[in-house]
Amino acid sequence: RFFASNYKQMEKSPGFTPQERASFRNMTSEATGLTDAFRMLYPNASQVYSYWGMRFNMKAQNKGWRLDYFVVSKALRDCVVDTYMLPDVAGSDHCPVVLWLKK
Repeated sequence: RFFASNYKQMEKSPGFTPQERASFRNMTSEATGLTDAFRMLYPNASQVYSYWGMRFNMKAQNKGWRLDYFVVSKALRDCVVDTYMLPDVAGSDHCPVVLWLKK
């Protein structure tokens, strides 16, 4: 889910602190009715990122973060067909993230 070689160092970075990760897990818990659509469909996916730091050419090394999410309500869970990243779309340090919903 992240590049583990840097895990301890990353815990000090904004967006990856233990408190922020716990807050996101709590926000997307069964109790809130909100779900991370990507994790719902791909619970064991790894090395799937939506952001790569440009400073050290991290995209070429595929060392990134999944910073962009679709969080869906309980009512929309059954409508989610797929969600995925488009890492080959250039122009930013983030790539587009797609959510397919059925009618």
